[in-house]
Amino acid sequence: MTLGRTVGSGPPALYTREILAGLVTAVADRLGDRVADAVGRCMSDTLARTITRHPDGTAFVITGDIPAMWLRDSTAQLAPFLHLAAADERLADTIAAVSRRQQSSILHDAYANAFNDGPTGAGHRDRTGQSDGWQSAWVWERKYEIDSLAYPVQLAYDLWCATGRTDHLGQFGQVARTVVELWRAEQRHHEGSPYTFERTDCPPSDTLVRAGRGPEVAFTGMTWAGFRPSDDACRYGYNVPGNALAAVALGYLGRIAAEVLHDDVLADDAATLRSDLERGIREHGVVPGPAGHPVYAYEVDGRGGVFLGDDANSPSLLSLPMLGWCAPDDPLYTATRDLILSDANPYYYSGTAASGIGSPHTPAGHVWPIALAIQGLTTTDPDECHRLLDLILATDAGTGAVHESFHVDDPATYTREWFSWANAMFCELALQAAGLRTYHRPVSAPTAERAAR
Repeated sequence: MTLGRTVGSGPPALYTREILAGLVTAVADRLGDRVADAVGRCMSDTLARTITRHPDGTAFVITGDIPAMWLRDSTAQLAPFLHLAAADERLADTIAAVSRRQQSSILHDAYANAFNDGPTGAGHRDRTGQSDGWQSAWVWERKYEIDSLAYPVQLAYDLWCATGRTDHLGQFGQVARTVVELWRAEQRHHEGSPYTFERTDCPPSDTLVRAGRGPEVAFTGMTWAGFRPSDDACRYGYNVPGNALAAVALGYLGRIAAEVLHDDVLADDAATLRSDLERGIREHGVVPGPAGHPVYAYEVDGRGGVFLGDDANSPSLLSLPMLGWCAPDDPLYTATRDLILSDANPYYYSGTAASGIGSPHTPAGHVWPIALAIQGLTTTDPDECHRLLDLILATDAGTGAVHESFHVDDPATYTREWFSWANAMFCELALQAAGLRTYHRPVSAPTAERAAR
């Protein structure tokens, strides 16, 4: 089977500079120089400082001030560039190189969330459920999160849809089977999953209870996760937005399997698992809210445990329309949105400088610009989108960078000087406000039918 163009060796340029300059000019024309300067600075920084191309046709992407590649973050960091990929072959080559690296990482260790650029042994050295008891020297961290597998599927699919190229899909069939088999196995984590995780001398959020197996769960049809997208341990085992993203990603996986790989068995397996996850969310992840109206829970355990709220990190309940799970005006989503953007969400903070969703991963009272950007990207009100764009610009503490979080009363108090995911989400919001998000992810049939209802 031939899968598109091959990639030559050597370190080619990451992109054509004129293409980014043209985008910045278009943003300036529509939103003014201040927004355009920030967009240009953030996107240039991602290309110049976070991505390393290798002669083997792959590319490694650091998350910013941590020299490791998170599968989730590296996908999100490239989101603004998908709008330019069809017009810039060099940029498309770079995205393809990142996708190849993500896929090879999954084949190396499908339970890991972050990797080193080689077998350096850097990062956290934790006890795991592997045969030798210790994680690979290639792995920075082995916290199992559903989105660590879903986001690379999304990136591979997005590049195919945006450009029509398939040269990054050479290993995709093997990767896809690995993902489907792992998610299927973790539907019954409590019955014998091989995954455990234990870290000593750390906060409770950095390890799993019960000898690394996590809190008790019962079967729901959803797939289990040890950790949230924040890298904090799940309170309950079934993270609902993570399962929603997995269901959507299985739709993408199935399309590639059927239309590119011509593997109907894989496509059918993906469709069956997707149906399981959607039914699990419908039957266990939708619960009565404080006002009695149905809402999505953030986490459940199938045993009666329910957490109502949301975390700033995506996949989140706030991000469900952005993920392709539902329409932004879906009644169940809007009821959930009202809850999580209020004091009913324990991670929602209000202050004199800002109000928004934070995370237990950062100090109390800190709002995440990522969540503010997602709020703007999922609103049906253009004024809210522009207001949130201005708010992120106004709370950078004069640094010209978008931080991980900042205090709602004092934006000069912030976490992480350099966080490329936050920069990327600001750019996505700016492009949305300017009407320049030209690539819009297709919604596959089951999700579209649900949204219509």
